[in-house]
Amino acid sequence: MTPDTCLAGLTLFVTGGSRGIGKAIALKAARDGANVIIAAKTAVPHPKLPGTIYTAAEEVEAAGGKALACVVDIRDEQQIEEAVQKAVDKFGGIDILVNNASAISLTGTLETPMKKVDLMLGINLRGTYLTSKLVIPHLLKSRSPHILNLSPPLNLNPVWFKNHTAYTMAKYGMSMCVLGMAEEFRGQIAVNALWPRTAIQTAAMDMLGGDGIGKQCRTADIMADAAYAILSRPKDYTGHFVVDEDILKEEGVQDFEQYAVQPGHPLLPDFFLDDAPETLVKKMEQHGNTSPWATPAFKPPSSSAAPPSSSGPIESTFDVIRAVINEDVVKTTQGVYQFDLSGEHGGMWFLDLKSGSGSAGQGEPPIKADVIMKLDSNDFTKMFAGKLKPTLAFMSGKLRIKGDMTLAIKLEKLMSRMNKAKL
Repeated sequence: MTPDTCLAGLTLFVTGGSRGIGKAIALKAARDGANVIIAAKTAVPHPKLPGTIYTAAEEVEAAGGKALACVVDIRDEQQIEEAVQKAVDKFGGIDILVNNASAISLTGTLETPMKKVDLMLGINLRGTYLTSKLVIPHLLKSRSPHILNLSPPLNLNPVWFKNHTAYTMAKYGMSMCVLGMAEEFRGQIAVNALWPRTAIQTAAMDMLGGDGIGKQCRTADIMADAAYAILSRPKDYTGHFVVDEDILKEEGVQDFEQYAVQPGHPLLPDFFLDDAPETLVKKMEQHGNTSPWATPAFKPPSSSAAPPSSSGPIESTFDVIRAVINEDVVKTTQGVYQFDLSGEHGGMWFLDLKSGSGSAGQGEPPIKADVIMKLDSNDFTKMFAGKLKPTLAFMSGKLRIKGDMTLAIKLEKLMSRMNKAKL
């Protein structure tokens, strides 16, 4: 077996493998001639996200591997057991487990319904633990046993908890599985974690970040290449929390522009990796990156709240808003927004896109708000100028939302309309 085909004949069990990073890892292994179990929930096409377990299996076969598509919700012990047994029956065993399936909700404690908390803990933590538990007996029989979790280093800086405690707990649960199982099975199974240095372009990222997010990302190929480097190592390489860029540098990779969606464009740093947040902020700003990811959740809010002002940039912004709202906008939005602004131009403002032809102004909304958005007044101005997307502002901690999160996405359409009106 040559180094270029080190996964040939091995069997990988990949959770969440129907799209994104999971599928990229599956295809990388398939090019070696590996057997791949695509274990995911998507059996029929998703209305917004491409791919199913069956289309992913077809791609694996086309790339040179052998595939088995299994409908698996990793919260369901019986479904995992059945998929594992099918894999063993078809391929004779399992050599590698890739715990990729994950759920995310970047919301604060009061804004996170318990249903979402249970979802994240059920998939990220319990699902990873359960799948590992059921696959390990087969890995112990393998000549090249690996578990690879797509999870971050255990960075206990409070900035990575304060805006999305539930998500961080759930994601770190995957990392704690690495910490514990690597030691428990040392000398028997390699157990490692992999996390990206930058944001990775996936269909889910495009949907969450909106238009233009892709050019600030790397492709999933960098994660596939990094995973390949880890899975190619012997089982005594264990207990590592690996960053994609770092291990590829060890492998001799020097050109990382090959992974950029748009070469030369500043990249969005991923969560959980910073040692010095302020340094990261300055570095990104020097590169001209005005994305909210350049000033992540750790940037402290302004402590000086000025009294409400009836003139200035906020009033000017609302003048433009009033000029573009109409019955059609109201019909497609059906939401009442309340903006609690802090900082230089602090105050309360509202946008009623639920009644008549719409209204907007200073003070409390005429009817109860469906969503309350809290942010610095300067960031508010940037949002409506098209320089800061609400979804990314929310992900970065610049924007706090209470209420219907989907209305934040609808608000981006109004902002686009406003910017066209200015031209």
